[in-house]
Amino acid sequence: MLLLWCQFLICGAAIAFSGFQLSRQGDIIAARTGLGRTWIGIVLLATATSLPELITGSTAVVWLDLPDLAVGNIFGACLMNLLMLAIADLFHRPGPVLTAASRGQVLAAALAILCLAVATLGVMARSPLNHLTVGHIGLYTPVLLACYLIGMRILYRYQKREYREYLAERREEPAVAGVSLGRAGLLFGVHALVVITAALWLPQVASQLAMEMGWRQTLMGTIFVALATTLPELAVTLSSLKIGAVDLAIGDLFGSILFNVNLLAIFDLLSFPYPLLWRAAPTHAATGLMAILMTAIAAVELVYRPEKKILGWLSAAAMLLAFLYAGNVVGHFLAGAGP
Repeated sequence: MLLLWCQFLICGAAIAFSGFQLSRQGDIIAARTGLGRTWIGIVLLATATSLPELITGSTAVVWLDLPDLAVGNIFGACLMNLLMLAIADLFHRPGPVLTAASRGQVLAAALAILCLAVATLGVMARSPLNHLTVGHIGLYTPVLLACYLIGMRILYRYQKREYREYLAERREEPAVAGVSLGRAGLLFGVHALVVITAALWLPQVASQLAMEMGWRQTLMGTIFVALATTLPELAVTLSSLKIGAVDLAIGDLFGSILFNVNLLAIFDLLSFPYPLLWRAAPTHAATGLMAILMTAIAAVELVYRPEKKILGWLSAAAMLLAFLYAGNVVGHFLAGAGP
């Protein structure tokens, strides 16, 4: 048992360290290419920091035949990303972190809600998206992929339209003298590889821990594997805030939700002989609904933009996000800690 927990912690530590480095190199790439922090956060960083979910879920579906671990990890990772908004708010001392983010993040939050809604409908037992299929592929798969691709196109066009804000953001980029784009790209790739390697190890360790502890796969995927695989996002968030790149941090979190949910479509293509969400427990829908609620709360604060935190510590939205996440964890333990 102790050896299993040590392996789990080693994986998490490797992912956290490389996630921190991904943030640093991503910020340099944003400056050198002129793409800006918001776009780099939503697309490049979000894709890189979501590699653990991709590898973990693929391994769970193809090698271990554990659909609940894969689906629970995705929904759980989305909740963890939303909890990290509260953590970011705690460490952002000037004021509410979502107030400091650009308004373009509202669009990212809305797209995240759309994709989460499609995925949640796919999990629900009586939903049409759970019953209609094309071969072994669920109808939710092409719908999710279409939402993601169209959403990325909309975000790109929005960034072009907001060119003046982009220029202002670029002037705020930290000095990167002496660091070439090639070197930054190489280091980014190396640390992405470390993340992938650690993520390959995680599903097997998590599966053994679940059996040893007598926990259901839904609990292990939603809480523990999700915690480990979202460590890159946590590292990116904290390091981005440290260098004053708020949009890099927030863009990574919302972008990771978008990317993670669409991984369900990738896993569905690998799921034989039935669609992935057919094989997953309908109880995952509750986690999906919680993620939608928490994302909506974040979107409200992005629009309202409060000036002060409650008691100088957290904004109202951050407090709600932390409270809802804690309630979800308690609920999973009460429902799934048994054999």
